Amino acid sequence: MRAFTITGPNEGEVRDPPVPDPGPGEALVRVGFVGICGTDYHIFKGDFMSAYPLVNGHEFSGTIASLGPGSGEWRGGDRVTVDPTLTCDRCYHCRRRQANHCDSWGALGDTRDGALAEFVLVPIKNLYRVEDHETLEEAAFTEPLACVVWGVERLRVMPSDRVLIFGAGPIGALLAQMLSWSPAADIVVVDVTEEKLRVVRQLGARATYVAGDDLAGRLDERSRGRKFDVVVDCTGVTTVIQGMFAYAAPNARIMFFGVASPTVQVTISPFDVYRQDWQILGSMAINSTFQQARDLLAAGRIAVRPLITQIAVLEDVARILGRAKTPTELKTLVRPASPDLG
Repeated sequence: MRAFTITGPNEGEVRDPPVPDPGPGEALVRVGFVGICGTDYHIFKGDFMSAYPLVNGHEFSGTIASLGPGSGEWRGGDRVTVDPTLTCDRCYHCRRRQANHCDSWGALGDTRDGALAEFVLVPIKNLYRVEDHETLEEAAFTEPLACVVWGVERLRVMPSDRVLIFGAGPIGALLAQMLSWSPAADIVVVDVTEEKLRVVRQLGARATYVAGDDLAGRLDERSRGRKFDVVVDCTGVTTVIQGMFAYAAPNARIMFFGVASPTVQVTISPFDVYRQDWQILGSMAINSTFQQARDLLAAGRIAVRPLITQIAVLEDVARILGRAKTPTELKTLVRPASPDLG
């Protein structure tokens, strides 16, 4: 089979490893579509301590090619998407519904070969069915949406809350869309490009602003001086993270959602946190939220097609990961296999 393989920091190539055989409790999935996300860029650059060589890719859909013993209800040809999270289900954190902090946490495409390949080996327990009316392109968004569902659960948005989101990429757009039918009183999204903001307005953001001079003044004018009860960074950009506290109201929930490099440092005033009663939150990956995301997509409550910028092939991946994303780029999907999966 063909697989894009990261061989070292900023280095990758398409290789031809053997097709793996599924063992007990495993399925071999023929990959239909894989989304490239910020984590993939970090892994490619060497920011994360992933062991090379590595086949990355963790947002994906496809069809079951073969099954090992213990396959239960699953059959070859079933259309699926896969929770990439690998957990023990036994440790202290798993028992407390904190599986995203499992003592032996891992993930397909991060600690084990993932989906930027024609085939990927996955645990059967991680399979989720794709409904007949859904496309595999849409189903590939289940993983990032599951991350957003967990973030929304952490934020606990309340009636009258004013929400400010920095970043109109796929995560910011999905978050704005989910919150559009929450009790939030206002949802404002800030980004550097009007093209992305146009998409998030279509998906439910109530107001958008292009970042630039006097952003604070423009937001103050809209809110008559009132700051925001929920402030979320979906960029992972140091300057944005450093500046987001200036927009937080007393008692605000401030969330770091975008994945920054592990070496990034920002300055926070402990006195301000104390004086303003701020809650500072993280939102790490997926935490038992994959089924909720699956249900939302299958029911048509979340639109993802407007987020697809391009569909690439394996030979494009090194170039894509090796350059900075363009300002107007949203989600790139990669199709490793032939296009007959539908």
